[in-house]
Amino acid sequence: MSSFSTPLSRRLGLRYPIVAAPMFLISSKEMLLACAEAGILGCMPSINARTSEALKSDLQWLRSKTEKPFGINFTIGLSDPERLKIDVALCMEYKVPVLITSYGDPTPIVKAAHTQDMTVFHDVINLRHAKKAEAAGVDGIIGVSQGAGGHAGQVNPYVFIPYLKAQLKTPIIAAGCISGGEQVAAAFCLGAELAYMGTRFIAATECAASDGYKQCVVDSSHDDVVYTNQVSGIHANFLKKTIPDETSPTRGEESAKRWKDIWSAGQGVTQITAVKSIEQIVDDIAREYHDTLKRLGI
Repeated sequence: MSSFSTPLSRRLGLRYPIVAAPMFLISSKEMLLACAEAGILGCMPSINARTSEALKSDLQWLRSKTEKPFGINFTIGLSDPERLKIDVALCMEYKVPVLITSYGDPTPIVKAAHTQDMTVFHDVINLRHAKKAEAAGVDGIIGVSQGAGGHAGQVNPYVFIPYLKAQLKTPIIAAGCISGGEQVAAAFCLGAELAYMGTRFIAATECAASDGYKQCVVDSSHDDVVYTNQVSGIHANFLKKTIPDETSPTRGEESAKRWKDIWSAGQGVTQITAVKSIEQIVDDIAREYHDTLKRLGI
């Protein structure tokens, strides 16, 4: 399938301007490698490696397998400060091409990353945080819109993405309900330079999600997704059937143990109909994208 690009994807050396978003527990080094080989940017939360030693091992493994770009995500304000410090240093040591930050001030990470010519993206759900991230010098702003998997915003992407584009000078990355090539094309029409997709890659053979989780994504529609703060204390989108009692908070000592059985997904599950390899998913998205442009006479 023929490639397509944007200024930001060309800067990163991607075949396609697509990011497989970092997903708690289920993104893995194997996913990042498969994404790299498929020509997109695969990303993983640093804490998916249970320890800093495990993260170091993952980075060594990735560096031995590919020279193509991948990314590591830091949830700054939700991380143990000492673990965060060590993990950031490891990413500097191994010159991870892209760092994605959230929930905190990215300034120190940006300054360190830029000394190594590394790229930093920061995700936001409002303009106030976007302006702070831009002032910190990030290279891309991820606009997390309504309907995104995990900790989503509340503004429709048809409003949020062009709003950020008009207010900021930093390149915009669109997140929320992007499950196929049609939505990728729409994101670029709205002014984004990368399409940030998480839910679509849950149903990937390389994803570390359980078979039950993957099938639940395939079988669900947007009507099966609920936006609630009862799981982590922060509003996020989850598959309704996996929340034992939506009205009862699950925060506290047992909360972390329950995350494996409470599955996150965005409203984009509606467009997902099968479990496929990452290579097949990317080929499908590229074909859908080109078909969309052809239908529009572009």
